[in-house]
Amino acid sequence: MKVTPTRLPEVLLIEPKVFGDARGFFFESWNAKEFERAGIRATFVQDNHSRSQKGVLRGLHYQVRQPQGKLIRVVEGEIFDVAVDIRRSSPNFGKWGSSRLSSQSKNLLWVPVGFAHGFCVLSESADVLYKTTDFYAPEHERTIAWNDPQVGIDWPLLGAPLLSPKDAAGARLRDAELFP
Repeated sequence: MKVTPTRLPEVLLIEPKVFGDARGFFFESWNAKEFERAGIRATFVQDNHSRSQKGVLRGLHYQVRQPQGKLIRVVEGEIFDVAVDIRRSSPNFGKWGSSRLSSQSKNLLWVPVGFAHGFCVLSESADVLYKTTDFYAPEHERTIAWNDPQVGIDWPLLGAPLLSPKDAAGARLRDAELFP
């Protein structure tokens, strides 16, 4: 597998070795030894699967307690995936990076603890799978506004996104509970 740091060096784009022939394809989406060799040391406790239609924007989510590292991949469709550094002590605090993930590329994205995460759907629909390093804890979940001008994410949207009430009410970075 090939691992490439994104604009945010701790957020990693992972290109797996895909073996394909006329029957289909095979690849390892998780191999603890291989990922550890690449610098990703993670113990996953939960797998999540979301399906969203075109124009849906989910995020920017994180948990202040029980923080989660996330390994994200798309099994159907295409998304514009975003991570925002929300560690006040980081030289990249408030900066964002993005990657396009699709079922066609089979790439994965590693988003470690200390980053808010979100995505918007570019295809007619998208199925997104992600592994997390801690359990979902709604009482500790926080949301940063997807359109916070301080962060300034350049979402590839045509018109307003489809948002959940929680995501529509996201806090500005300057007002959010963040990591030290």
